[in-house]
Amino acid sequence: MKRYTTLLLLLFMFSCHQDEVKQKVTIENPYYDRAWYFSDHNLSDSSFIYFNKAKEKALKDEDSVTVAKSLINMAIISGGRGDFFGSQEISLSAINYLNPAVENEREILSSNYNNLGKMASRLKNYPQAAQFYLQSIEFSNKETSRNIYLNNLAVNLTEQQKYNQALQYFNKLITSKSIKEDSITFSRILSNASKTRWLQNPEYNPVPNFLNALHIRKKKNDLFGQNASLAHLTDYYMIKRPDSAMFYARSMYLLAQRIKSADDQLYALERLIKLSPHQQSKQYFETYKKLQDSLETDRNAAKNQFAMIRYETEKNKAENLNLQKENVEKKYQITMQKFLLAGTFLLFVAGAVISILWYRKRRQKLALEAESAIRDNKLKIHKKVHDVVANGLYRMMSEIENREEIDRERILDGIEVLYEKSRGITYEDSPVAEHDFQEEMNSLIGSFGAMDTRISLVGNEKALWDQVSAKAKHEIAHILQELMVNMKKHSGASNVVVKFEHIGNQVNIHYMDDGVGINGQPNFKNGLTNTGNRIGSIGGTITFDTKNDKGLIIHISFTTT
Repeated sequence: MKRYTTLLLLLFMFSCHQDEVKQKVTIENPYYDRAWYFSDHNLSDSSFIYFNKAKEKALKDEDSVTVAKSLINMAIISGGRGDFFGSQEISLSAINYLNPAVENEREILSSNYNNLGKMASRLKNYPQAAQFYLQSIEFSNKETSRNIYLNNLAVNLTEQQKYNQALQYFNKLITSKSIKEDSITFSRILSNASKTRWLQNPEYNPVPNFLNALHIRKKKNDLFGQNASLAHLTDYYMIKRPDSAMFYARSMYLLAQRIKSADDQLYALERLIKLSPHQQSKQYFETYKKLQDSLETDRNAAKNQFAMIRYETEKNKAENLNLQKENVEKKYQITMQKFLLAGTFLLFVAGAVISILWYRKRRQKLALEAESAIRDNKLKIHKKVHDVVANGLYRMMSEIENREEIDRERILDGIEVLYEKSRGITYEDSPVAEHDFQEEMNSLIGSFGAMDTRISLVGNEKALWDQVSAKAKHEIAHILQELMVNMKKHSGASNVVVKFEHIGNQVNIHYMDDGVGINGQPNFKNGLTNTGNRIGSIGGTITFDTKNDKGLIIHISFTTT
């Protein structure tokens, strides 16, 4: 069967209808019309150039359909000139510009896949070609086009020696009503189907069908179809009747020269070399060699020419893009310089405004800080006057009032201490621990006792105060003095109990009296406010129990560490 491989290739070349995409473009594109003018006059080089220009214009116009049609026609021209790989590459790039969901674009896609199938076959990749043909059939919405693609698929299956599958497609086609109405397509399928049946069964006689197809093609002046029929007859008679084969081969060679088909001439010369006598065979061989070299040179030139056209186009696009990029960069630099100048000026102005605002804000802040410092200083002085002078004087007054025997020296010493403290009232003083704080507590609290007010101290032990810091002792002394002064002034209590206890690292002080107490929340005036601040400064708490029916209970606690 190998001797029929070349025959089938030629058969395929003539059977594959070149479904060119010649439709009206969606946007006016004079390059596209000019390309078709050159194509109609068999000027493939010029046609390729103008299809390429049409493609570039369509890209600028965002006319994707015209881009695709231009690319497909460029691919068909490349394939016709022997640049099969280039044709495949261009066809594959066209797919991205078509939408399968649009009916009109599906038909264009089918034509493109048909070209891909033909190129794959020319490159001997028959399984891939079959897949492309199936896609062309799937996307086609025209019966005439679909019949051509089915024929191409069947020929491809014949190339793969899948004769049964190929004949299934041929038989389906040849019985179709639309095929019978199209005599040229009918003659093509009749001839191809008969060739496949003969290859499957060498005993089968395809000549009647071959001659019938040839008769139809002559009647319709289908020159390429006649060449295919002559090729079929030549191959069939090559062994059985060499003289008949010689006749058909010569007829094919003359017709191929007439239609300027170099491939067909080579095919016919190859048969004539085998069939002719030695001397004549030698002449045919020389002709064959010259034609083959010429065809190879022409195809290489076409490949290079088409590649150069595409290269120059992409190069020009790249250069234009670079020029555009440079212009954009220059404009960007100029714009940036303007922005920088404007930005610098704005920063300068903003800096000046911010500096003025900051200066004013700073002045306001300093003025507020000065006012706050003066206010805090006044509060500190007021606190010291209240704690040191007022409460101290009240304590001595209470002691003088409630004691029958007055220790003049002790009173004078106390007054002198108050005098010294009052002189340094505006200075910060550091707490100094009493030498015997237990005795100090006894003296301080006891000095508020009177005939009608009995004061009891519980738990005032030296061991308790040994673990308390000097600051805490200082603050506790003033807190208890404030509580005793308030008791003396406002409570009217007859009995007062102050209890000290030490639990773990915490000291608790419980103050209890049977006076008038406090109704509701305590009123934190200056004295009690100072008391709260003092206990807070040593991390302690003070709680006023106002739920008693009579009297007042106050709980003070703080830690020794």
